[in-house]
Amino acid sequence: MNTKLTPITQDSLTEASALIQSGQLVAFPTETVYGLGGSALDAQAVLNIFRAKERPVDNPLIVHIASRDQAFPLCRWTDLADTLASAFWPGPLTLLLRRTEMVPDVVTAGLSTVALRLPAHQGALAFLRACALPVAAPSANRSGRPSPTTAQHVMEDMDGRIPLILDGGASGVGLESTVLDLSGEVPTVLRPGAVTPEQITMVAGSCEVASSVMRPLEVGERALSPGMRHRHYAPQGRLTLVEGEPEAVAEAIIGLHDAQPEARILAMHDHIPLYDNRPVNDLGQDAADAAHRLFYLLRSFDAQGVPRIFSETLPPTGLGLAVMNRLARAAEFDIIKV
Repeated sequence: MNTKLTPITQDSLTEASALIQSGQLVAFPTETVYGLGGSALDAQAVLNIFRAKERPVDNPLIVHIASRDQAFPLCRWTDLADTLASAFWPGPLTLLLRRTEMVPDVVTAGLSTVALRLPAHQGALAFLRACALPVAAPSANRSGRPSPTTAQHVMEDMDGRIPLILDGGASGVGLESTVLDLSGEVPTVLRPGAVTPEQITMVAGSCEVASSVMRPLEVGERALSPGMRHRHYAPQGRLTLVEGEPEAVAEAIIGLHDAQPEARILAMHDHIPLYDNRPVNDLGQDAADAAHRLFYLLRSFDAQGVPRIFSETLPPTGLGLAVMNRLARAAEFDIIKV
């Protein structure tokens, strides 16, 4: 199969819509990361997503919609969902709600809930409106790899596997959406993202964070949301996190790096002088910078064949919780505390 990479134009949207409606796949941009889309109402199209990604079918998908009205036939909409949608849609918040029979089992991995999102990206919205149906879409990467934040990242993983990639430029946020479970008594974050627990609490009155956010799934534990698997977002090289006060962390990483000089270091901008002239990659000034840069940096390490990576950690609050969730899973929870 030849994979076409094209800017978003009226002609490419018409082509993309025809592909989706015929059961084929299209990669498209969102404000979080690029998605790999297929019709959420076509079980075979959804199976094609799993095949293209080499993703286990017990991992549920997010359904992307172009308007709030599209959500109503797919789920048991609630007053709280309406409140949160009014506050955060379009945007990087996925709502987990009880599903209806309209949603194929393969989309939800057999769960009783469906994950719904209305993205805040003009290219994504134009694509979804052109399709005129809900689109199931995980990130457009091979399963387990860092998520793609540019169309070229998608091409690296999906060339020859899908017919079309819509290029909408670099993703703004850089991490996947927050997944919020509304099926229980208290709104619960299953996967953190740019919409933080603190922001949700301000709107909903309360919000919990699932314990699985910062630990691996236990044996037999089901993934209720995308991104909950043990190894996820991972580079090809082994990643280790070092946690503690900046000076102690830098001292520990320097020792680890000097024993393996082919390694690379990830550090926050203000801490870079602590590493003298060692090869440090800048995570930025704050959690928003780190979120935007993380997957791009991990993919650049893969392109360079970097075998070993040592990274600082961030405080797990606000957007820092989302960055730490991705780093911890990419490292398979290999975390050294100093």
